[in-house]
Amino acid sequence: MSDENTREMLRGTRLFEKLDDAALQIVIGLVEVVEYQARQYLFHERGPREAVMIIASGQVAITHGIGQQPLTLAIVGPGAMLGERLLLGGDTHVASAQARMPVQVLQLSKAALERLAAEHLPIYHQLVLVAAETLSERLDYSRKRLEGRQPTLPSGRYRVEHDLLGERPVPDEAYYGIQTLRAVENFPISDTPISRYPFLIRALGYIKQAAALANFDLGLLDRDIADAISAAAQEVHEGRWDDQFVVDAIQGGAGTSTNMNANEVIANRALEMLGHPRGEYDIVHPLNHVNLSQSTNDVYPTAIKIALHLAIDQLLEAMRELRDAFAAKADEFADVVKMGRTQLQDAVPMTLGQEFSTYAVMLDEDMQRLREAALLIIEINMGATAIGTGLNAHPDYAPLVCQHLRALTGIDLITAPNLVEATQDTGVFVQVSGVLKRIATKLSKTASDLRLLSSGPRAGLHEINLPAVQPGSSIMPGKVNPVIPEVVNQVAFEVIGNDITVTMAAQAGQLQLNVMEPIIAYALFNSLTHLRNACHTFAVRCVRGITANREHLRRMVENSIGIVTALNPYIGYENSTAIAKEALETGRGVYELVLERGLLTQDELDEILKPENMTRPGFGTLDIPPLDERSGLG
Repeated sequence: MSDENTREMLRGTRLFEKLDDAALQIVIGLVEVVEYQARQYLFHERGPREAVMIIASGQVAITHGIGQQPLTLAIVGPGAMLGERLLLGGDTHVASAQARMPVQVLQLSKAALERLAAEHLPIYHQLVLVAAETLSERLDYSRKRLEGRQPTLPSGRYRVEHDLLGERPVPDEAYYGIQTLRAVENFPISDTPISRYPFLIRALGYIKQAAALANFDLGLLDRDIADAISAAAQEVHEGRWDDQFVVDAIQGGAGTSTNMNANEVIANRALEMLGHPRGEYDIVHPLNHVNLSQSTNDVYPTAIKIALHLAIDQLLEAMRELRDAFAAKADEFADVVKMGRTQLQDAVPMTLGQEFSTYAVMLDEDMQRLREAALLIIEINMGATAIGTGLNAHPDYAPLVCQHLRALTGIDLITAPNLVEATQDTGVFVQVSGVLKRIATKLSKTASDLRLLSSGPRAGLHEINLPAVQPGSSIMPGKVNPVIPEVVNQVAFEVIGNDITVTMAAQAGQLQLNVMEPIIAYALFNSLTHLRNACHTFAVRCVRGITANREHLRRMVENSIGIVTALNPYIGYENSTAIAKEALETGRGVYELVLERGLLTQDELDEILKPENMTRPGFGTLDIPPLDERSGLG
């Protein structure tokens, strides 16, 4: 890198911007150019501070966490300053820096700084002063972040952006802009950024790419701008910029903050692709170009619908996994006889396999209902703009953008026949939520059944054993709890509550718009995500490891009064009632009482009480005459 390029880079960095030409030349004489390959670390958390760095090219991820999945604090690029705490006596790094791509940095080593302090103390003092100011701002940043009011780690370099309300400094490494920054400050509600729902970000990327392609087809965007927006939007739906989607999922404004977050990220990434600095919106503007022919009121509900399709696909896969786990257990337990129960009282015999097969069938039915619900969210209102009249959109835009969206997403989307209705009506979200509530309700019933069946081990039903996944008590040694079914129950309760939220939000729509769609999206995406995780966890950490207490189940059947129902066709209702009453009063078994009274022979009794004869339809197929055809009995 030439001295002139180095001078320009340093001059644009806050640490050096106040130095005069002579002082800057002295610093340039001490600077080294160092290159790092992709995935190489510039420095490690807790490692010694050895240099102050300015990124000349490439991108660097700042992460925190050793020996675990690190938390990404920020993605910084050209002009960002790293390691300046070395000037304030900081010995070790508090975070790590890893190159995301080939990176070139301008570096002032510890030795170079010591030489600067020894030979040019005023220059050194100026650098220390700026480093102290930067550190103060970062401490302020940390405080604001704890309050939910600041989205990203500042590098010390800012650009100034303006909007309707005035000007604001935006961290220069950020791809979002001033409206996103205001939204982060305005909505410190859930501490859940929209990036927590990657399908929503993917959907926004698809929509902005489809819009750019349609606007180019209609001659509304020049090729270079359309191509840059399309390429940037593609990176968004590929997940490259999820960390830049920082607004809270619960927000006022009918989703405007979410839409603007996408517009600003895509505009700034497009600018970068075209060789311009971020924030140079006269070249690519978030609204004039990225949001061309659109409104939040068609972008946001369309994004929710596309995201729901993607999330539903994942939930269906998890439900399929759980269904298969129950079906496998149904096969494994097909020969295990047990007592069925109604109203928690002994009823008639069945097999454990039949019991588990019902759980598989219930999931199959719910999967079908979910697929049917997904068919209702193919209708979108792109081209509606503000209220459905299509104001500011080309007459051919709506069908064209829908065509591009179908190609990009692979979803058979269609344009709503009445865009005014489609812009205000959120009934389809109520329908989807209702199906999720149905799934949750039945899943919770299944989880509760398993908790009952595994209760004990000595003082409960103890018919099955759930896999032990963790100790169950801090005071009772040896206790193991059904924690996986318990967490499934809790997810179900949340989903049922979310359905109330969706219902209330849907009915709160007024006139031509429902401004409550952010909470609808929040509730639906949480329901889908948590149900998916619950189904997977239920299958992997519980159902697959269930075992049956076969002998215990058999003894319970033999000792149960309920088996007298199977004998009723052969010994009559009156005899069956008398046997049941005596068994209940004396504690003796039905089997021995029937033999004692001579109502059936042992061979006949054994034949009737075979598992296959008690648990499957087939009355009248046994070669045993009913009571009134047999003399001397009863």
